[in-house]
Amino acid sequence: MGFLMTSRRGKLVGMGVGAILLLVCILASILFGLHQYGIRDLWLAYNQFDGSNDHLIITNTRVPRALIAAAVGASLAIAGAIMQVLTKNPLASPSIFGINAGAVLFIVIGLAVFGSSLTMNSMIWIAFVGATITSLFVYILGMQGSGGFEPIKLTLAGAAVAAFASSVTSGIILINKESLDSALFWMIGSVSGRQLDHLFIVFPYMSVGLFISMLLAGSLNVMALGDDSAKGLGQRLMLTRVVSTIAVVLLAGSSVAAAGPIAFIGLIVPHLCRYIVGNDHRWLLPYCALTGATLLVAADIASRFILMPKEIPVGVATALIGVPFLIYVARRRKHA
Repeated sequence: MGFLMTSRRGKLVGMGVGAILLLVCILASILFGLHQYGIRDLWLAYNQFDGSNDHLIITNTRVPRALIAAAVGASLAIAGAIMQVLTKNPLASPSIFGINAGAVLFIVIGLAVFGSSLTMNSMIWIAFVGATITSLFVYILGMQGSGGFEPIKLTLAGAAVAAFASSVTSGIILINKESLDSALFWMIGSVSGRQLDHLFIVFPYMSVGLFISMLLAGSLNVMALGDDSAKGLGQRLMLTRVVSTIAVVLLAGSSVAAAGPIAFIGLIVPHLCRYIVGNDHRWLLPYCALTGATLLVAADIASRFILMPKEIPVGVATALIGVPFLIYVARRRKHA
């Protein structure tokens, strides 16, 4: 299975290396961009703050941007790993629950109703509520029918609800063109322009989602064996699915609320981590957190230099990485 690490010691060393790499990327995100800084500037910004433009950029822009990218990347990666087990679909990601489409729809409705009076903090709450309501609606639809829960039903329900939400969003934007600029800001996905207050709003939900995910690791291992095997081993499938859904909603919903719908992190990272540590979710989920955080921070750094001096949204940068990876995974599954 490629570069698969089997020893506990090797996996612990790998986590240590991943943590160091994440810290390096966060530091690079703070120091590099249109304005370049050194370690001394970062130190002075928090110890001898003088109100200069450089210090304001570091404390109010670069640091929040790096931390939000790390938190969102980790949350989306873990949510993607859970979704791939829950739906038994290697191409699954949090968007299957309609989380992205639901969050954007509620944001556009809020902009159409309240206009420019809607603050960023308010938009974050609206996006989180929209993501939660939409994803729960998708889960309820996936439970309907004589067969109860089936992965294919959940996937189809998510696709249908996401398509419906996207259509309604487009219609509202056409009717209320004033909301177009702000809506595009959320539809593409970006970590720029965010403040630490925005992270503080969603971080409790991310933390609870992360805690639940780690508790579910053993149950996810059993679920990955298939429903019949899981039942034979005494797994309470319905309870595990409901709790897994709650974890995905908390992780992905709060991520979309903070940064908009950033695609492909939840798809790419679980596959990369399985290549390294295998399918044991007790190791896979922590590796997904570290790798997802590092990948999104690195993608945000790259987004600053692609069209320098302009920046592209990080959602575009992850798409440039994710589309070739999606094609590769699909082709590999076809040949298999």
